[in-house]
Amino acid sequence: MKLKAIFLQAFLVGLGGFFGALCRYALAGFVHRGMPQTTFPVGTLVVNLLGCLLIGYLAGLADSRQLFAPELRLFAFIGLLGGFTTFSTFGYETVALARDAGYMQAAVNVGLHVVVGLTLVWLAYGLASSR
Repeated sequence: MKLKAIFLQAFLVGLGGFFGALCRYALAGFVHRGMPQTTFPVGTLVVNLLGCLLIGYLAGLADSRQLFAPELRLFAFIGLLGGFTTFSTFGYETVALARDAGYMQAAVNVGLHVVVGLTLVWLAYGLASSR
């Protein structure tokens, strides 16, 4: 692979990641400001579930209709949605919940993220690829 192509790919992923991180920051902050009394990481949950829904739907479209060029896949899937979803934050907050609020809240956090998130990817993928 040529060096120029590698730099273009890295730029597309980085640019997408920049915008994804900004969107994550804005949405999670908006949710947290709307629920100031909760100790549960609702903003992160909303971002992760929305990210699962979006990547499931877009991947379904991409695979069933070949709508996305490789460069757009790099930008959108790896960069934008990779920067948007927050599973590293999820891991940190789950550990903090276990440490501060107890193992039950940590288990609920894991269950909601994993079970509902994977279900949304599956449903959205099926919806997008069946049209």
